[in-house]
Amino acid sequence: MIRAATVEDAGVIDKLLTQLGYAETLSFLPKRIQALLEHPDAMLFLYESEGKVVALLSLHLIPQIALFGSFLRISYFIVDEKVRSQKIGAEFEALATQIAKEKECDRIEVHCHERRNDAHRFYEQHRYIESPKYFVKQITFKRSYDVQRV
Repeated sequence: MIRAATVEDAGVIDKLLTQLGYAETLSFLPKRIQALLEHPDAMLFLYESEGKVVALLSLHLIPQIALFGSFLRISYFIVDEKVRSQKIGAEFEALATQIAKEKECDRIEVHCHERRNDAHRFYEQHRYIESPKYFVKQITFKRSYDVQRV
């Protein structure tokens, strides 16, 4: 079952993020989830199987100024390593495609670290193509909330 995430899901989302190498997110995760839930162009979904959250999908709609269609960005797409290869990812990908069409997007974009070979195969099987040259600028800032290590 796919459902919208809530702030109360912070603990299970933290566990999924940990599987992708994002450690120590629980101290700020409730605020980030709340911000996403309030953002009109953000969507946060969870997949439940047998009453347990086993996957996360975070999407952002990004309008374009020079192109007719907007694009949908997959920010986080995590399926619990214990239940991979059970078509959960395919269901989430189909949901993302449906939303992209409803929002008149001309593409879906996802950044996937080069070490995640299984994820690359998944995206290729779903007709994603590699688009080289992704640049990142790291910004250091003072956090507006108190971060406590858990």
